[in-house]
Amino acid sequence: MRNLKIMEHISLDGVIQASGEDDFPYADWTVPYRTSAGRDALMAGHGGHFDLLLGRRTYDMWSAFWPKAPGSAMADGLNAATKYVATHRPESLEWGPCEWLGPDLVEGIRRIKSQAGPGLILWGSSTLTSTLLEQGLADEILLIVYPVLLGTGKRLFAEGTPPCSFELVNTKATPSGVNLCAYKVAGPLKTGQPGEAA
Repeated sequence: MRNLKIMEHISLDGVIQASGEDDFPYADWTVPYRTSAGRDALMAGHGGHFDLLLGRRTYDMWSAFWPKAPGSAMADGLNAATKYVATHRPESLEWGPCEWLGPDLVEGIRRIKSQAGPGLILWGSSTLTSTLLEQGLADEILLIVYPVLLGTGKRLFAEGTPPCSFELVNTKATPSGVNLCAYKVAGPLKTGQPGEAA
């Protein structure tokens, strides 16, 4: 069974939306916080060889950039990864290697998880994130948390995302104040009695 990790750049108020999407007013809000230490930590979070699980919007944005990007560990890794794509237009997938998840998204993800191969990484889709958590298909979440409040924009955990618990695996702070927080999915939400100490 392949491990499935969700990775996401996120603001302190939970926004994951990036420039180039709809009418979002904040272009490239992660750029001032990028450092070589952060890049290295992000690459370590990918875990070497990996494949990608992408929604169609992320696939289209990335396919317009990464195939033309200068060679680097990040570009080479993303370009070499097999991209498993949630889309209604599989005939237009050109940035490969790639594979359509099929008409039943959940069954498509179950199928690729059950195959032998490298770990799977989901980038950039709050819709897929909610589905993965609801169906028990996500194993880990790596949040790259930026010290900013955006106040508006698409959030990672949409209304209706099922409640669940996570176990902190590790954290790493970068010189610019970005924190990489890795969690394992730990099952249903646990609750306590009022007045119990944290």
